[in-house]
Amino acid sequence: MQVLVRDNNVDQALRVLKKKMQREGVFREMKARKAYEKPSERKTREKAEAVRRARKLARKQAIREGLIAAPKRPSRDARGPGRGARPGAPMAPGQGS
Repeated sequence: MQVLVRDNNVDQALRVLKKKMQREGVFREMKARKAYEKPSERKTREKAEAVRRARKLARKQAIREGLIAAPKRPSRDARGPGRGARPGAPMAPGQGS
């Protein structure tokens, strides 16, 4: 995995690297390898993951076919501050309440 550092901006490069690692599932795998997992536990976990994937796929298919209603998205106001805002960060004048 490779990340370019532009203008000596290491913080941004680190954020990009973490995002890439998250997408690739590196953190999940590190957590799983931290302790031994018995084969029976592994089978149980993998079956549960397969069931979850199948249900998600079936739900998406049903929404596409119109059998069930798509979940309602919250209004723009109810979603909170705009993208990139950190929780607890001071808001710019005119934003929020």
